[in-house]
Amino acid sequence: MSTFQAPKGTFDLIPPDSAVYLAVREAMSAGARRAGYGYVETPAFESTALFKRGVGESSDIVTKEMYTFTTRGDVSLTLRPEGTASVVRAVLQHNLDKGALPVKLCYSGSYYRYEQPQKGRYRHFSQVGAEALGVEDPLLDVELITLAVDAFKDLGLRQVRLLLNTLGDKECRPVYRAALQEFLRGLDLDEATRARIEINPLRVLDDKRPEVQAQLADAPALPDFLCDACKAYHEEVRTLLSIGGVAFEDDPKLVRGLDYYTRTTFEFVHDGLGAQSAIGGGGRYDGLSEELGGPPLPSVGWALGVDRTVLALEAEGVADVAPDTRRVQVFAVPMGEAARHLLFGLVLDLRRAGVDADFAFGGKGLKGAMKAADRSGARYALVAGERDLAADVVQLKDLVSGEQIPVALDEIIPTIKEKLS
Repeated sequence: MSTFQAPKGTFDLIPPDSAVYLAVREAMSAGARRAGYGYVETPAFESTALFKRGVGESSDIVTKEMYTFTTRGDVSLTLRPEGTASVVRAVLQHNLDKGALPVKLCYSGSYYRYEQPQKGRYRHFSQVGAEALGVEDPLLDVELITLAVDAFKDLGLRQVRLLLNTLGDKECRPVYRAALQEFLRGLDLDEATRARIEINPLRVLDDKRPEVQAQLADAPALPDFLCDACKAYHEEVRTLLSIGGVAFEDDPKLVRGLDYYTRTTFEFVHDGLGAQSAIGGGGRYDGLSEELGGPPLPSVGWALGVDRTVLALEAEGVADVAPDTRRVQVFAVPMGEAARHLLFGLVLDLRRAGVDADFAFGGKGLKGAMKAADRSGARYALVAGERDLAADVVQLKDLVSGEQIPVALDEIIPTIKEKLS
């Protein structure tokens, strides 16, 4: 075994398990692509200031969890802890907001946070995200929520709950913020939490510690402070979700872990995962573009956790998410050097014809090569020796039934394609 191991809080994706992760990513992004969301890919690291301004100085991500380093040019960079700030930066940098709106983008990638490693919470994790930028419309909020709901259903999950809230806007939230601060200052809280009261008191509502939650029972509720416009917007989101047949639960304490959210906020939870029950979420972030130095660009989006969704599938016992985890359909077994050349050419031709094919590399004997064919998961083996070559045939063996027939060289590809159809 190598002396090197994956860093603490990370893990390797290897076959056959990696096929499930690929299937989850595809299911999460397929609906977005059908709905007109184009693919965007941003760097794995960005200016540290982007995340401090975008994610928020008071968030746990910025204060505790970012991987930050200084380059040789004395520039502070950070491994991306989330995707939205980077996407907004890319939209502004490339003037995508100057074209047709909304700008609809989806992405998939790795993200990094210095977490306390535990099941479902890793330092290197995978997300699929979707963002709609430049339009303030409840229909967009519901479109995105529905895309996520349908993705989970397509994967076979049946125990995902949607939590829904609104965080108001720049008109009504300051009034609520002041009332909440006054309430929180009277509680018995540690110094770090008291400091958060002054920076972003809504984040205190997101504190998961039981001793804190017990003191928040009588905290002012944001819905009581919403302006008429925010009330109407939220009610329209709720109505549209109901029209779309999407079940949801109102959660007035849902604030999520990022400071940029406004109005619609939502989270997908799975009760089979214990403490790490959130498998995705998002919301509207109407002021983020301006916070990053851009023009007003009301936007909404979500990120879904691939790792936790895989755990949710395991918790529900959902199998066969990956349609076919076998690596190949045909495995070539040569006997002799001439057969090696001929069958290798056939393997290349099969691949070009759309057939998954592999080869017994390394000059294995017949017994070892047939074991490799069995391990490959292939349905058929192509076997050839000197006598077969002399007769211009190759033996086609069904690895399930054991039946073996000779097939003319020029009929191999059509024969195999017919059998696999």
